[in-house]
Amino acid sequence: MTAAIAQDALPRTPRTAGNEDTSLLKWIALFFMIIDHVGAALLPQYTDMRVLGRIAFPLYIWCAVVGVSYTRNPLLYALRLLLVGAVAQPCYMFALNHSALELNVFATLLLGVLGASGIREKWYGSHIWAPILAILLSLAVDMDYGWKGVLLILLMYMARRSRPGIAAVMIAYCLFWGQGTFAVTRLFGIPLPRSVPFLFDSASLISAVTRVQFFAVLALPLMLIRTHSRLRMPKWAGYAAYPVHLLIIGIIRHFWM
Repeated sequence: MTAAIAQDALPRTPRTAGNEDTSLLKWIALFFMIIDHVGAALLPQYTDMRVLGRIAFPLYIWCAVVGVSYTRNPLLYALRLLLVGAVAQPCYMFALNHSALELNVFATLLLGVLGASGIREKWYGSHIWAPILAILLSLAVDMDYGWKGVLLILLMYMARRSRPGIAAVMIAYCLFWGQGTFAVTRLFGIPLPRSVPFLFDSASLISAVTRVQFFAVLALPLMLIRTHSRLRMPKWAGYAAYPVHLLIIGIIRHFWM
């Protein structure tokens, strides 16, 4: 018994190379998600809010990667995501003017978690077919962030044990993700440069890194730098925050604006 207690008291060996202080990351992600949704639903003229909001999704993705790395029951974890997504869908539609066929971000997290869990567990070759099936389903169903979000979860899971790998995936993906999204010309009222004198082809580089989705890279330091905040987010609160904040935004949008 004493040996078992001593074993439990030992710090756990990290299973990822990044920040595993997921309660802190979830609080930060929640803060920036609310900023993003308030900007989208109530204050669309303030594009800075959408830029800041890009930080939220990568943090939730990383928390999902850490969750898959540690969970003892991947299917139960996926079931929780499914239930919260189902409960949140009417709030998502109400707040952000989506249809019933446009699924919220929990569908994206669910498919990513199932694909990553398949890689982890290797159920009858699931390390091959599960991620492929997750991507195909995300292509067949309209959901927040879509196949790009699911793919990022899978890539992050595969790179989870290497800090340079996590950084490389995130930077490259944000460059890819930014293509086709609107350019940010001013940030907090400050005009952004369009080119740098004496640097060859600097205009194309600046154009790439000032697309709104590229600013998701701002989450990278939080994902890599290990913190030990000892903050706790109760599991029920973390899940309930998504539908509740959307419901509040929807009420303000429909009844006070």
